[in-house]
Parts: sequence; C-alpha cells; structure tokens
Amino acid sequence: MKTIKAISIFSCLAFNITFAVSSGADSYPERPISTIISFGAGGNTDVGARILFPAVDRELGVPLNIINRPGGGGWVGWAQLLNSSNDGYTLGYINTPNLITGYLDPQYHRDIDLNDFELIANHVTDYGVISINKDETRFNTIDELITYAQSNILTASTTGANGDDHIAMLKMNHHYNTQFVPVHTTGTAEQRAAIQGGHVDVNFSNVGDTNIAHRNGDLKILAVMAPERSGFIPDVPTLEELGYSDVISWSARGIAAPKGTDPALLEQLQEAFVDGMQDPEHLAKMEELGLLVDIRTGDSYREMLEEEEQGVRALENLLGW
Repeated sequence: MKTIKAISIFSCLAFNITFAVSSGADSYPERPISTIISFGAGGNTDVGARILFPAVDRELGVPLNIINRPGGGGWVGWAQLLNSSNDGYTLGYINTPNLITGYLDPQYHRDIDLNDFELIANHVTDYGVISINKDETRFNTIDELITYAQSNILTASTTGANGDDHIAMLKMNHHYNTQFVPVHTTGTAEQRAAIQGGHVDVNFSNVGDTNIAHRNGDLKILAVMAPERSGFIPDVPTLEELGYSDVISWSARGIAAPKGTDPALLEQLQEAFVDGMQDPEHLAKMEELGLLVDIRTGDSYREMLEEEEQGVRALENLLGW
C-alpha cells in the first residue's frame, strides 16, 4: 500500500509540474520581447529586422523591441545576450562569421561556442562585394584595383575585426599580394558613409548594404564575392569570372536565444519567425533592398553554422592565431 501511495503522490506531482510548464508556455508571451542587435541602427541587420518584426509581432501578439548594442565586432551585444535571462523575453541576432571568430580568437579567452545559444532561425545570407567611391580615378575595375593595391597601400573599410569583410580583405592580400589595410567601423551605416565620403579607398561589404547605392550611382561595385552573380546586381561580375577564384565571402544573420530557454517557448518562437519570414510584404521589401532571405531552422541552421566554424578554423594562420 505504501508503494502504491508513493507512486500516486509522484504522479500527482508530475502532473502538477507538467501542467505548470504547459500553462507557462500557453500564456507566453505576455509582454514585449527585447531583441538585441549587435550593430548600429541603419545597418543591414537592423534594417532587415525592422522589416521582419511587424509580421512576427502579429504572430506572437506582442511587439519585438529592438535594442542596438554596437561595438567590439558585435561582442558588446552578444555578451549581453549571453548574460540575459533565458525566460524567452530576450533574443538577439547572431551574425557569422563575426560571432564565430570572436569566440575562437585566442586573445579574448572566451569559453563560448555555438552550444551557448539556442538557435531559432536564420534570416539572411548576404554575399560580399568590393566597391569604390563613384569619383575614384586611380582604378575602375577589379584588375586595375588589384594591380594598384599590389604596389600601394590602400585603406579598406569593414564592419569589424575578423568579420566577413575583414576576412575577405585578408584573403585578397594573401592570394593576390594586395596591400589592403583595414579600417574597422561599428556597422554598415558607418561603413557606407566612409566610402561614399571618400574617407577610405575601398569598401569590403555586402550586397545588401551597397546594391541600392550602386544602382543609384552613389558608389561603384566592382565585383561580388559569390559563386554566381547576384540577382540584385546582375551587371556586376563575380571575382571568379574575372579570374580571382580564391575569395568567396558572405555574412549570415539569424535569431537566437540564451542557453536553457524552454524548448516549448523556442518552438513557439521558431514558428512565429518562420511564418513572419514567409510573409509576402516582408519578402517584397527585402527583395527591394537586395537582402537575400535564407530561412533555415533546426539541424539545417546548426549544420550551416558548424560548417562555417570549420571554415574559420582553417583560416587560423591567416588570422594570426
């Protein structure tokens, strides 16, 4: 009898615990959700999020409030995300390869990896470009730029140390003996202002933040660092087409939560974000801006990031690690 009674009590306790957890998930979310963006307002990640979030707000029934935390190549914001409560009310965009290089770089002694984040969904994959000021006279093609940079030091803007722009620049120096020197900025808005204002010689950036300026004649994209031409700038050749096949570059931007967030909440968030990303108005606005929506969740998203991590590890010598 005692054994039967003990089992009955345990069953009741288990039921009560399950009911409490289910009730919490059923009532989530009950208030606005903060979303940390580790780069400045007006940059690609920020703009893409502001286009997406109204559709996600409708799915969740509460607003997603953006908190911009630029600095440290993204690590000011990611550190805040890592230290946030895992109650489902703080999320953040994670940008790779910046995130990965930031925890692999031995000088920072960060005991962090992908397992410290709960992955929700990838939003955008944005290939790299090399652009110049519209009034540049020293070089007007990739061949001319590379030839000039082999004999002259040129400043090149990036969105931060060891990010996709910086790595692409280092690869160019390594493979083609160019002499690009990085000028790191806090995000794409500052970066774009630097090249358009003539404060740097060359801009290593992405399709998303330069295609409109290129089409408007405000700057000139010389090449896209992708396996094939971008549909947003079909007039721009790839580096490979031009005989420089060793450099391909991209930035991926997705949403994550702090480690330990309730799986039931993560499932709800993932469903809301994926539905929001598939919203026709969101897709139309992203296409208009030249931002490539690349929805990945679950194993597909994790495998993408793990492959990118392996790629960064292969560059350790180039990065001086």
